[in-house]
Amino acid sequence: MSYGTVPSLRSVTLDDVRGARKMLSGVARVTAMEGSRHLSRMIGAPVHLKCENLQRTGSFKLRGAYVRISGLLPEERAAGVVAASAGNHAQGVALASTLLGVGSTVFMPKGAPLPKISATREYGAEVRLHGQVVDETLAAAQEYAAETGAVFIHPFDHPDVIAGQGTVGLEILEQCPEVRTIVVGIGGGGLAAGIAVAVKALRPDVRIVGVQAQGAAAYPPSLAAGRPVAVENPATMADGIRVGRPGDVPFGIVGDLVDEVRTVTEDELSTALLLCLERAKLVVEPAGASPVAALLSEPGAFEGPVVAVLSGGNVDPVLMQRVLRHGMAAQGRYLAVRLRLTDRPGALATLLGVLSAADANVLDVSHVRTDPRLGLTEAEVELHLETMGPEHCAEVRRALREAGYTVKA
Repeated sequence: MSYGTVPSLRSVTLDDVRGARKMLSGVARVTAMEGSRHLSRMIGAPVHLKCENLQRTGSFKLRGAYVRISGLLPEERAAGVVAASAGNHAQGVALASTLLGVGSTVFMPKGAPLPKISATREYGAEVRLHGQVVDETLAAAQEYAAETGAVFIHPFDHPDVIAGQGTVGLEILEQCPEVRTIVVGIGGGGLAAGIAVAVKALRPDVRIVGVQAQGAAAYPPSLAAGRPVAVENPATMADGIRVGRPGDVPFGIVGDLVDEVRTVTEDELSTALLLCLERAKLVVEPAGASPVAALLSEPGAFEGPVVAVLSGGNVDPVLMQRVLRHGMAAQGRYLAVRLRLTDRPGALATLLGVLSAADANVLDVSHVRTDPRLGLTEAEVELHLETMGPEHCAEVRRALREAGYTVKA
């Protein structure tokens, strides 16, 4: 398949997806489908996780990038390709280009995580750091394409890319033929559109639910308006779906074939990522955890069997640390308390003994002795505790009160 260097609004068909699958044979992995007993108990029906986080380069992006670059004319290949991305698309384009013997240049924001920059270079791309936000990086990549003749590889707004991503849908139907609902994260819409094309052509009875982060949800207003509408300053930890405007090509497909688009909060994303790590033993980035977040937000809304697509696992370790803390806080597994003590030797040890007896793990302790509101012999102590959940938090507070402490927070 090749549509030249100008994006086409031509519809993507099942035959296109099947053709993409032939191209990807021996290139993209047929990723695992793992059952989740925990999620299955929650929604009262089987839940399976489609593990694109285990795909080569750590996300589904290789599929679409490889199909798009495969379809270039010889003279286009000779000019090389260029892309703009903070992570997954960058790595997909880099590896696809290397496998096809095409030179690639990838523009990334200056603040992109170092592991993603390093991986993109290792896959064979020349990496150029430009701009603080993706919009500035995108403009630089498009300017480079205009100056050099390199073909700009869009992350989602091209039929070839959508056809490549649609191969995930074919695999889902083969691995879970009894599926009733597929839940998939949506940024620009390429993955959801591709899956919808493949699945609805073969199984129109399957319900497809798209998921967006609440702070970057461009599809609900766009679908209401009947055209792509930009959301200013999209904000979410889920950088893989932090897209301010739907793509023109996937928008039409999503509008026709995706049954529902839901939104999830940052707390729900954090909790879902933590669940994937603890229960499924899978490292998933926030965008990849968005389908699980949707299941957690309203378990009774999904007819099973359900397949949740874990679209990627390229999470920066620093972000992972922050998100896990956020997820634990959202689950009530952190507790911060302030209380006053008599400022005398052994007072803190006595307090810690109460907490130890209540099975609370002390993470941090800070003292305040100079506040004018404190008495001459008083000190205020703030403690950050790790607990086992909301009920345990209540037990810890009760133990402190019974020991004679007045809990301030």
